[in-house]
Amino acid sequence: MIPVFDGHNDFLLRLMADPARREAIWLTGEGKGHLDLPRCKAGGFAGGFFAIYIPSPATAQPLDFDALMDAPPYALPLPDPIGQAAALPVAMAMAGQLMWLERTGTLRICRSVADIRAAMAAGQIAAVMHFEGAEPIGPDLDALHVWHAMGLRSLGPVWSRPTAFGHGVPFAYPADPDTGPGLTPAGKALIRECNRLKIMVDLSHLNARGFDEVAALSDAPLVATHSNAHAITPSSRNLTDRQLAMIRDSGGMVGLNFATAFLSPDGRQRPFAGWDPVLRHLDHLLWHLGEDHLGLGSDFDGATVPADLADAAGLPRLLDAMTAHGYGTELVEKIAHRNWLALLERTWGG
Repeated sequence: MIPVFDGHNDFLLRLMADPARREAIWLTGEGKGHLDLPRCKAGGFAGGFFAIYIPSPATAQPLDFDALMDAPPYALPLPDPIGQAAALPVAMAMAGQLMWLERTGTLRICRSVADIRAAMAAGQIAAVMHFEGAEPIGPDLDALHVWHAMGLRSLGPVWSRPTAFGHGVPFAYPADPDTGPGLTPAGKALIRECNRLKIMVDLSHLNARGFDEVAALSDAPLVATHSNAHAITPSSRNLTDRQLAMIRDSGGMVGLNFATAFLSPDGRQRPFAGWDPVLRHLDHLLWHLGEDHLGLGSDFDGATVPADLADAAGLPRLLDAMTAHGYGTELVEKIAHRNWLALLERTWGG
């Protein structure tokens, strides 16, 4: 079985929602959501970026986002910003869940590529601590150093809603990612300090101006951990060909997002059967990025995914579909895990 190293999952959010039952959720597995230890083992899920994400507070009259995203065109309003004081306890709780996973002996928090390779060789899930939105960090960046000491090695300045550091894209279809202002002065300082600490910067969810500003500031490869091709699905969350060229030329990386709303050419969120939309995005990304700059970024436990890729146990079916489509074994292995490890060596060093 070809192992898969994945660019993005939201399992910690699911685990935090019911921490009293975490042993059953992870170790035993209940067939719910997308990830648990039995299905990871069954599907060759060897590790990836485990997101710490701060959910927005519930509103008095919540919108049915699933229904809206299944009836394009749509342009969903973004939630209000969340300050560091509110975000920090949530982030600490999610980091605690990740550290509990490590204490079970089934997972290792990895701070280097050597750690990832050692975990994979030992049959442990190799987990990279990632921030999807930098709300737990203040503009003085002191907390960034604390989190780095705790194991943070990847960070996205925003999850769509604004932060102290920049502006993201709304969830909109059809729409362009050029949606407004980019990085704040604090955001530019954040990028420079992430470069200094060798923390990978994730461009997913960042708008076009912010993307360009990161590209101008950063001395590291440009990375979008879970994004697709705007030319195939014109969602604001997907990358234009211009952005793909910039990522390629920097020696960077894109992880294919499994979210149906960002895969389906019509922008609908409902699950689809078959592999055509997935393969269309893979082909386009390969053409514009080259075979050394493409991986997988599932968004497991954070998105609606295709019917034939319902959870981690379905990953071999995806790799088989790529093989049947004409991708050779070496290319499939690159997309499955080798490209991510090579990217992290270029970004982290060693």
